[in-house]
Amino acid sequence: MNHKINLSQSFVTLGILIILLAVFLVEVFLGGSENTNVLMKMGAMSNFAVVVGQQWWRLFTAQFLHIGVMHLVSNAVIIYYMGLYMEPLMGHWRFLATYLLAGIGGNLLSLAFGSDRGLSAGASTALFGLFGAMTAIGLRNMRNPMISYLGRQAFVLALINLALDLFVPGIDIWGHLGGLISGFLLAIIMGDHIMKTYNPKWRVLAGAVLIVYVVWTVRTGMVINF
Repeated sequence: MNHKINLSQSFVTLGILIILLAVFLVEVFLGGSENTNVLMKMGAMSNFAVVVGQQWWRLFTAQFLHIGVMHLVSNAVIIYYMGLYMEPLMGHWRFLATYLLAGIGGNLLSLAFGSDRGLSAGASTALFGLFGAMTAIGLRNMRNPMISYLGRQAFVLALINLALDLFVPGIDIWGHLGGLISGFLLAIIMGDHIMKTYNPKWRVLAGAVLIVYVVWTVRTGMVINF
């Protein structure tokens, strides 16, 4: 089955990048993107604040914040290129839902196993969700050489970045791994624009695993950080 990707149909990706830039400019205006008070005020991840302060919304808001301009640029560039291919493949709203929910999923694993000290922020949890989703799409569309190739490339990029995380201080590797897992499961559950839906058995299994993942990470995070 041949399918031509229309690279001009990625307005959700563009919207995400505009929002990331706008939020970063607000950070700068309020006192700097590396200012702890600014990051806390705008919703960076703090395990203590999430569990003890019951500020669960930080699981969502942290994915829009960045610490330093290079942090923003590095994430934005990869999101841009991933979105050019993935948004037409998944469909606009599947892509957006996967991006946002995988970002939360990544922060959940960070809540469970990340350090309870300091703050974390960044779109990389959602970005790794795109890696995971593209991997799942590639596996499902093995008969399409281009799509299966993109899936393999996404998986390799994820592995390379996870390996680099081990040698870079201050990187939230748990958030990245959680995003990867969440994105993979979400793509199976929601399907893509080409195959529409996956085998019902696989969708049910992925949904069950995702539910277990959410419950497990929340409970673990509450025990460790309370």
